[in-house]
Amino acid sequence: MPKVRRSRKPPPEGWELIEPTIEELDAKMREHEIEPHEGKRKVEALWPIFKIHHQKSRYLYDLYYKRKAISKELYDYCLKEKIADANLIAKWKKDGYERLCCLRCIQVRDTNFGTNCICRVPRTKLDQIKIVECVHCGCRGCSG
Repeated sequence: MPKVRRSRKPPPEGWELIEPTIEELDAKMREHEIEPHEGKRKVEALWPIFKIHHQKSRYLYDLYYKRKAISKELYDYCLKEKIADANLIAKWKKDGYERLCCLRCIQVRDTNFGTNCICRVPRTKLDQIKIVECVHCGCRGCSG
């Protein structure tokens, strides 16, 4: 498989530390893109892709904000190259959105009644017997 084309500018110092993980997640993403989706609902075929996209963004977020293991230059490079989702990371920095699964779950225009997705409802407010999955990304609850 050909490597993903990046900009001509060489990556900053520390790229070799995160490259194996990023490449592994990219390989998983490619596997799920070509995986047959017979027998699944139309939206279920995209759920693994959303999950891997979330993992990649969360990995870089944790490295930069939580563990402080990568430099600002490397973090900015990853955002500029769209390795991670800058808008999703911006939401994670706000109170109440620390565990947000995807941006579609908070967009009210994508729902029938102009409200948030079901996965944003706290589990204490939901029926314990019924398993709830988000239609957009397959999340089973990303609120506190």
